[in-house]
Amino acid sequence: MAISLPSLGCDKNEIDTPILCVDLDVMEANILAMSEQCRRHSLGWRPHIKCHKSPLIARKLLDAGAMGVTCAKLGEAEVMSAAGIGELLVANMIVGPKKLARLVDLRRQTDLLVCVDHPVQAEAFDAVMRAAGLKLRVLVEVDLGMNRVGVAPGDAALRLARAVDQLPGLQLAGVMGYEGHLLMLSDPQEKESRIRETLGWLVETKELLLRSGLPCPVVSCGGTGSFAQAVRQPGITELQAGGGIFMDAFYREGCHVDQGNFALTVLATVVSRPTAERAVIDAGRKTMNVDVHPALVAGRNDILVESLSAEHGSLRLAPSARDLPIGHRLEIVPGYSDLTCVLHDHMYGFRGNRLEVIWPLEARGRLQ
Repeated sequence: MAISLPSLGCDKNEIDTPILCVDLDVMEANILAMSEQCRRHSLGWRPHIKCHKSPLIARKLLDAGAMGVTCAKLGEAEVMSAAGIGELLVANMIVGPKKLARLVDLRRQTDLLVCVDHPVQAEAFDAVMRAAGLKLRVLVEVDLGMNRVGVAPGDAALRLARAVDQLPGLQLAGVMGYEGHLLMLSDPQEKESRIRETLGWLVETKELLLRSGLPCPVVSCGGTGSFAQAVRQPGITELQAGGGIFMDAFYREGCHVDQGNFALTVLATVVSRPTAERAVIDAGRKTMNVDVHPALVAGRNDILVESLSAEHGSLRLAPSARDLPIGHRLEIVPGYSDLTCVLHDHMYGFRGNRLEVIWPLEARGRLQ
């Protein structure tokens, strides 16, 4: 059965809950601030689309000055390309014959960047690109301490870069890395120092490549939780931070990011009052993510999101909130926006309380 979407221009209170909401004024201010910071430091901005999954939002980012976008998966890049979004970076390993065939098709449609951390990946890219008469830009992914993917900085990265550079179907485009293990450091001086040191390894690897006669025009890194530090790192050419356009509880409280304001919320309704100290809302784990960080109730420091089950959220009420009635609506700031947007088919954009736009999240579920 087709879902009937609300009419544009209607009041927020006329829409059934739970829904994923974005305050357009706040989001646009966050976008402008991130773009302006990159511009001021002469950096390119290639924001991750995994936080929103929408080509229409990606277009807003490009219009605001982004040089392109970063995709977590090949499937996301296919959705972006089909919508006319160019300058794509797929920040994940692409392995296997089916994905390689899709990569060739995507490369025929648009220029893009991919990453490797092993010669086997590079050789597979080279074989399919040469067979198709194409050339593919490749970044060497460097492990900066997350112990996830990537080669070690320095000589190991140089050896892989040389191997890539010798493959005729590939074009060595530079290096990338992610300092994600440092996002939650609480001491600001330690965080600044550790990120500067870690990104310094990436810049030193770039300089090693250049001294060895290899090209390295791209040095890509950065997440929202380290944006304020990474944007000041000499030698970096572009940042991938994307989640800051929404902000969320994880970035604010877990990563101690004091820039930007909360733009993304889940609108929920109080459906039960089992006790004086507790209320239940119609939004649970299938509506928002709290595994990374607890959610917050927007504008209410006297209501705590205590726990979520599949379809219910349990709220703990301070004495000042115990008059909360059944039917009352609350806006919940998700614990983590990336893992909340993927639960929804649509995002509802409001200017004040008026519904201005409904964005289908077309890259949702594109996990391959």
